[in-house]
Amino acid sequence: MADSKVKVVNNSICGGLWFVGWLFTLGFLKLTFWKGVLALLLWPYYLGVHFGIPCESLIK
Repeated sequence: MADSKVKVVNNSICGGLWFVGWLFTLGFLKLTFWKGVLALLLWPYYLGVHFGIPCESLIK
């Protein structure tokens, strides 16, 4: 088999847009600082659960 190459691109624009969207959401929902920190920690989990591959399909 031939060696395959993987190209990794660092796109900091997406991270910046995510951060701006997160700050907008904090302001729009009028969350306190600590609720915002909690949202920062929990939202990625819930997004992963919603958009991720179900674990049952990996076992079969």
